[in-house]
Amino acid sequence: MKPRIKLGFCDFYRGWNPQDNYFTRLLAPHYELEFSDQPDFLIYSCFGTEHRRHRCTRIFFTGENVRPDFEVADFAFTFDYLGHPDHYRLPLYAFYFEPQQLVKTDLDAERVLAGKTGFCNFVYSNPRCKTRIRFFEQLSKYRQVDAGGKLLNNIGGPVSDKRAFVSKYKFTIAFENGSQPGYTTEKVAEPMLLNSLPIYWGNPLVHRDFNPRSFVNFYDYSSFEALIERVIELDRDDAQYCQMLRQPWYHDNRVNPYIEPAHVLSMFRRIFTADRLPRAQQPSWRKSLLLDRFFPKVRPYATVR
Repeated sequence: MKPRIKLGFCDFYRGWNPQDNYFTRLLAPHYELEFSDQPDFLIYSCFGTEHRRHRCTRIFFTGENVRPDFEVADFAFTFDYLGHPDHYRLPLYAFYFEPQQLVKTDLDAERVLAGKTGFCNFVYSNPRCKTRIRFFEQLSKYRQVDAGGKLLNNIGGPVSDKRAFVSKYKFTIAFENGSQPGYTTEKVAEPMLLNSLPIYWGNPLVHRDFNPRSFVNFYDYSSFEALIERVIELDRDDAQYCQMLRQPWYHDNRVNPYIEPAHVLSMFRRIFTADRLPRAQQPSWRKSLLLDRFFPKVRPYATVR
């Protein structure tokens, strides 16, 4: 019989399904999940404060650019490189597809290129990242960049199927909401999935996640001007473009170990079998828990430039 786990979720974004998500799909084959408002294990995120009323084992998760608070959380899954024994690095791109989908097998680069009908796309709705907007404007001086989202839309309205739209383009502007070491989201991985070369800015350590020869990385260049010159070079030289497209997305064409489901599951096994009281039940933490309820800490987003 599978071990029974009394599990709860709170403080996620609107639309999060507490019974069908990355975590439940990972855990359900190995555990009998009982969903409860009074769980033994609570997975919570950064969009609320409900987690503070729970005294069970609290597991923080975020794909956003915020830090975990280990005065409140017993364990954490985030994109960060923290080196904390109770933290597991789980970048957000792992949530958007099966990791094996980015392993390349017998890609016909010339055939892929022949099917590209557009130069470059830009699909965003968040106007706060000025770096992203500035790059869009500069690259558009070379050729029109088709903006298919709500932000700067220039194709007559937002697209209904983002992936179908992105798949038509040679390049995708894949800029994060902000720049922070380790902060790698779906913005770079989704165009990879569609064989559209990402033009990337955000995580200066992105070369640890993906093969830097497989995409155009801002951090390999001295300026936007130099980055754009490289994009122009690839756009005008089909042989160079195809050479880059043949490169594996992952290093050695192998799934990154930290997003392998088996490794994430191992962390959960450690959490579920940890022989210690939750922080919220430890006597030394009761005072800080009380203060936390009345004076909640705000973990600010990193500066968006």
